[in-house]
Amino acid sequence: MDTIAPELLVMVPRSGWSRRGFVITSLASGFALAAGPVSAQTITTDTKGLVAGEVKVPTADGEMPAYRAMPAKGGHFPTVLVVQEVFGVHEHIKDICRRLAKLGYYAIAPALYARQGDPSKYTDSAKLLSEVVMKVPTDEVMSDLDATVVYAKETGKADTAKLGITGFCWGGFATWMYAAHNPALKAAVSWYGPDRKITPVTPQNPIDVVAALKCPVLALHGGQDQSIPKETVEKRQEACKAAGKTCDFKIYPDAPHGFNADYRPSYRADDAKDAWAKMVAWFKQYGVA
Repeated sequence: MDTIAPELLVMVPRSGWSRRGFVITSLASGFALAAGPVSAQTITTDTKGLVAGEVKVPTADGEMPAYRAMPAKGGHFPTVLVVQEVFGVHEHIKDICRRLAKLGYYAIAPALYARQGDPSKYTDSAKLLSEVVMKVPTDEVMSDLDATVVYAKETGKADTAKLGITGFCWGGFATWMYAAHNPALKAAVSWYGPDRKITPVTPQNPIDVVAALKCPVLALHGGQDQSIPKETVEKRQEACKAAGKTCDFKIYPDAPHGFNADYRPSYRADDAKDAWAKMVAWFKQYGVA
C-alpha cells in the first residue's frame, strides 16, 4: 500500500475517492443506538487530571470531528490513534481514550464515517453496515488517520515520534491496514478485527498487506468470535511468520466478539483486563511510551 506524506494529505485529496461534504460535523453524546441496551457494568472513566473533549481535525476535504484525551499537565505525550468500533466514536470509544490518557498518552479517535453517515442514529446494525460502513473507502480511512497524526503533532502536546494505533471490531481491521500504511508507526494492537467483504472501496484484507507491515502488530481475539473464523486468524499468523514480521496473537478461548466492550453482554472482565495489560505492554515494548 503506497504511503504519501501526511503533510500533503491534509491539502491534497486522494484520487481514489470523491470529495464530499461531511454528514456529521460533531460527535454524538452517549452510546450508539444500534449497540443495544447499555449494561450496568459499563466502565466510566472520569476526566480528573485530563483535558478531554471533541476537537476538529483538518483533512483533505474539510474538518473531521474527533475525540481527544490527554493529561492536563505536561506535553509531548506518546500518541495513540484509537479506531472506532462499527458503532462509531460513541461513549465507549471516548472512554478508551480517557483510559489511555490516564496512563499518560495523547489518545485521539477520529470519526471515520463522518462523510458517509451518523452511526449513532441507527437502531439496526445491518442497516448501519449496508448504508454507512460498507461505503467507507480504506484509502480514505488511511488519509484521515494520517491527517489525525498531523493534527496531533501540530497541537504541540503529542509526541508523534512515539506513535501507536489500536482499534476495535471494524477498527481492528483498520488497525491492520494502517500498520501496513504508515512507516512512522511504532506499534499496533488490533482487537477482534475481522475481514471485510472485498469491494472497490475495500480492495484488501489484513492478510493481503502483511508483507507491507511497518511495525509490530498484536492481535487480540476471542475464541468464540463468530465474526472471524479460526482459520482466518491462523492464516494471518502464518503470513506474518512467512513475511518475517513481528506479530503476536492472543486468543481467549471462551471470549466472544467484543469481549472488551464493557457496555454490552459480550464483556468478559478477566479477559478484557488481561488483553488491556498486553496492549499497554506491547506499546511500551516497541517505543510508544
